[in-house]
Amino acid sequence: MITRSQSVSDARWSPSGARIAWLLTGDGRSDVVVAPSDGSAPPAVVTAECGAGDGYCWASDEELVVASAEAKLTRVHADGGVMAVLTHEGEASAPAVSARGEIACTIETDETSDVAIVPLDGEQWPQRVSHASWAWDPTWSPDGTELVWHEWTAPDMPWDASRIVARDADGKTRVVADAPGCGQPRFSPDGARLAYIREHQLWVDAAPVLEEAFEHAEPTWGGSQRSYAWSPQSDELAWCRNEDGFGRLVIGAPDRKSARELSKGWHRGIDWGANGIVCTRSGAVTPPEIVVLAPNGSARQQIACGAVGGFERTGLVEPKAVTWRSSSANVHGLLWRPNVPRSTPPPLLVWVHGGPTSQAIADWNARLQYFLQQGWAVLQPNYRGSTGYGGDYRRALEGRWGERDAADVAAGIRHATKEGWGDADAVVLIGGSAGGLTILNVAARHPDLVAAVVALYPVTDLLALDATTYRFESGYTSRLVGALPEARATYIANSTAPIAHHIKAPVLLMHGSKDDVVPPAQSAELEATLQRVGTPVERHVYEGESHGWRRAATVTDELDRITSFLARRVG
Repeated sequence: MITRSQSVSDARWSPSGARIAWLLTGDGRSDVVVAPSDGSAPPAVVTAECGAGDGYCWASDEELVVASAEAKLTRVHADGGVMAVLTHEGEASAPAVSARGEIACTIETDETSDVAIVPLDGEQWPQRVSHASWAWDPTWSPDGTELVWHEWTAPDMPWDASRIVARDADGKTRVVADAPGCGQPRFSPDGARLAYIREHQLWVDAAPVLEEAFEHAEPTWGGSQRSYAWSPQSDELAWCRNEDGFGRLVIGAPDRKSARELSKGWHRGIDWGANGIVCTRSGAVTPPEIVVLAPNGSARQQIACGAVGGFERTGLVEPKAVTWRSSSANVHGLLWRPNVPRSTPPPLLVWVHGGPTSQAIADWNARLQYFLQQGWAVLQPNYRGSTGYGGDYRRALEGRWGERDAADVAAGIRHATKEGWGDADAVVLIGGSAGGLTILNVAARHPDLVAAVVALYPVTDLLALDATTYRFESGYTSRLVGALPEARATYIANSTAPIAHHIKAPVLLMHGSKDDVVPPAQSAELEATLQRVGTPVERHVYEGESHGWRRAATVTDELDRITSFLARRVG
């Protein structure tokens, strides 16, 4: 059921509302699907020739501009057919078409990431208009005279320091906002106001829409995030609130002091048109679905769902938010308990998110539900450094990556076994990327807590990561660990490689051969160390995969390998 399912996302109304488009993704490919809003004809894939890459937009009711799977900007008819190629150099993403027929998009090369303007007929080369290390998510004012975008300067990451920049018709630019966690600039439909994300909360002009503790956006790991939308009348906004890892869609306005709740669950790719709010809705027991919501809460219509039928009849589990103490800090997490009757605590899978600037949330995770159905309990720690709990909590990992995250997870394991959430003799750690570093450090520093480890494309050597990772994260470790060469000793002390010989639990390693974020050499070197000291270790490399799995066959093999490994090593 997992590997046969697809995913749906990024729904958008056509300019008149007569059509809806969305992305359909499965087995390593994405396509744009278009359907009439009234259901008078079935949905149709319109990008059969080019596939879909990173972002698309409507140019008119009859045409779309799509960043293709080959990273070229293309113009595609809403009924499909042969495409027109608009750009050839660099990787195009996040297109936006103005009322004057100009396309703004991001074009990335090995050295630059710029906002550029391209004519809709594709007869001129893209004109670069931004001048920062990174620039994403351009959007036009309704009359097409002003362009705004999100930019930041390396070595900062966008949640550390970034800007919203506006450019007028004469080419003059001004900084609208300069703060951590900026993003998603968007004009109201009447052009009178500008909304954007700042410190992961929704602002309009120079003030937050609503003073509340909840965050309104996820970290900007990629462009085209749409966690909020303006109403067609420009008087209200709808946004998705993060409530301790649980999502909720709400509606409010800049001049109010409250928001009304509209729908539970995570709502992404939000677009508000005359026919209602279209978005992707998902939750712990709800596969991603394209829905249209009435703004007054009177109706919700499902338009599409990528998952195969029957998931809702397989005993899916909702988590609950939990906390525990680590040193002097309160640490957050999610606890998922299996629907399997037992008289003793179940085996415990401690599933650690990556990033590390990310968060485990109560969202659709079919792989996690797979293990719950086998009788595992799952604890997902949101250690200090995770998003979703405010800026101070996220910044608490700065200079301490590899240390505080591991300490918080170890404290969570002790708390979980004390509370009877899981069997202390059957604790398995699983994590990928940055989560791989965390779990391996826990296994090395607290070998008494761990029965087995499953590490997917893990970071093991922070110095090597700083030297070899891809451009987007090239300055990431300078804030999380420290500036080199002054912090060299911290890089070594917080890495797994120097302490790997302390790992006693069996380890399963999996890595993609084309991973340019964490090179597969990190897993290979860890395997060699563990073999030298006699720790049971198994390693598998997936040819053609990168940082995460795209192909259904890889997911199938991964689940088979983990299930076999746990049966043999834990029982």
